[in-house]
Parts: sequence; structure tokens; C-alpha cells
Amino acid sequence: MAVLVTGGAGYIGSHTAVALHDAGREGVIVDNFSNSSPKAVDAVRALTTDSMVMVEADMLDSEAVARVFKDHDIDEVIHFAAYKAVGESVDKPLDYYRNHLGSTIGLVAAMVEAGVSKLVFSSSCTVYGQPDVIPVTEAAPTGAESPYGWTKYMSEQILNDAAAAVDLDVVLLRYFNPVGAHESGTLGEDPNGIPNNLVPFVMQVAVGRLAKVMVFGGDYDTADGTAVRDYIHVVDLAEGHVAALDALAGEISGCTAVNLGTGVGHTVLDVVHAASAAVGSPIPYEVVGRRSGDIEKIYAHPAYAEEVLGWRSKRDLADMMRDHWNWQRQNPNGFR
Repeated sequence: MAVLVTGGAGYIGSHTAVALHDAGREGVIVDNFSNSSPKAVDAVRALTTDSMVMVEADMLDSEAVARVFKDHDIDEVIHFAAYKAVGESVDKPLDYYRNHLGSTIGLVAAMVEAGVSKLVFSSSCTVYGQPDVIPVTEAAPTGAESPYGWTKYMSEQILNDAAAAVDLDVVLLRYFNPVGAHESGTLGEDPNGIPNNLVPFVMQVAVGRLAKVMVFGGDYDTADGTAVRDYIHVVDLAEGHVAALDALAGEISGCTAVNLGTGVGHTVLDVVHAASAAVGSPIPYEVVGRRSGDIEKIYAHPAYAEEVLGWRSKRDLADMMRDHWNWQRQNPNGFR
């Protein structure tokens, strides 16, 4: 039996494919390479097995998705395939709604047709919007501050409704800000174009691809005026997906939301300084105006993940910056 990993050539999906193999599970990767590289699959295979299956397909292509279930003995699904930039979603909302909602609906329909009932969904802390109480528990009110956030919110509602109507058990993993890379330095984050997320931008400055870090907003009500996020190592996050599959094989049923975070908030400048320490030299930055769709501060209350998944983060900010820099240093131009 195999785990279908949609978007498995992407940043989080590729690390999860490795974690699945390390846990003794077989992965089947599906990706259209719209924001990823076939070389990521090569890197995954080098860390796991040459026989890992890769299917190039778009999750909006219902016939192609149905063929994956027909051709492979899929038992469980992890759904990553999605766009991921808050700022870009503000500029291209229709692209985000079409891609995220369409792929989720099509995937669940294919699962029902194939008789597959276990799904781990890649959600986001953006469904909490700007929370009134921090750290954020799973009981916090949900909403959104951007089209990206609304697509995750709506996808969660779709999955809640589907789980109530058909044989479907879902874990909604609301994760915070993934950073870092595989400790080998052969697998990491490689966004197309100028990065929308902080740490890959910082590391591309460190390696000389970009001139300086643009810090969006220096007047927030935080320790140094910059926004606060809960940064989590991508390998910790990948291991959380394996733990969610284990929980689905146990007593979890229906639709369950779980935060994956460290429970620690770091400012943007905390990250810049930690990256500078990992690199060994100061990383230049400039504080500019706030970015549309961004919130001031958010970090997780991680206790529920430990309770229901038996999972907690192991790696700290220094580990994240060390591993991310190790990847960027070895691959200054990413997979290209």
C-alpha cells in the first residue's frame, strides 16, 4: 500500500516523501512542476530509493488524478499541491481560489471513487487571521486576512462537510512557518523567481543572488517593531505528517484540526540575525512599509499535537538557519 503525496516535488512535500520512506512507508509523488523542479524528485530518490514513483500531472486534471488511483495501490493521501504566497494571492486571487478549491474537491472525489478514506491536508495558521489570543489553540476562531488564507479556510470547510457525508477521515494540519532543509544539504526550498517567503529571501541575499532583505513593516507592536511568526523546521513538519497518518490508522476519525508549530514566536529581525550567525557574516536588510495581507504576530500552542499525534518539534531556530544555509550554500542557484 502507498501514500499519495500531491505536490510531492515541492518544498514540504519532498521532505515528507523522505520522512515517509524513513518511517517504512511507500510514497507516490504527483506534481505538475509549476513551482518545483524534477531535480527535487532526483534528490528525494537519492535519499530514499530509486524506485519511488513520480507521476507528472496537474491536480485539476480529474482524469489524470483518477488514473493515479487506478494505476497505484493508494491507501492514504497527503495533499500539499497548492500555491503558497500570501502576497501573490492578493494580486492573483482567482488563480488561488481555482487551484486550491478545485484540486481539493477533485482529489476527494477521486478518493471516494477509489474507496480511499484517509487524508492529511496541508492547511495553515492563516485560517486564524490575526488572533486575539496568543499562543493560538485549535479552538481559536477562524477566518482569514488574505485570499490565500480564505482558500485554506474554505478547503477545511469542504473537507469537514465531506467527512460528515462520506467515508472520509481527515487531519487538517494547520502549520506555521516552515523553514530549514534536509541535513544533507541536498534537498531544500527552491522557489521560482524572487522568493515571497522570508527565509529563502534571506538566504538568497546571503549567497549573493539578491542585494538585501526587505523587511515589510517596522512599526508593529512587537519587541523590535517587526512581525512575529512561529518558524518550524521543515523536517519536524514532515515528521508531523507521518504522525498524522499514524493517528488516522488509530483512533482519530472524522475531521480533526491540529496545529504544527513550536510554540515560540520570533520576529523578522530575530530570523535575520540568526541567519547571519549561521552564515558567519551580517546579512544586509532594509525596513520598508507593511505588505498587504500580512498580520502582526502569531505563534502556536502546540500541546494538542502532542496529545493526539504524539508529535512535538525538536529543532530550534539556530538549527533551522544552519540547515537552510547548508542547502543554499551547496546549491546557490537551487536545483537549476
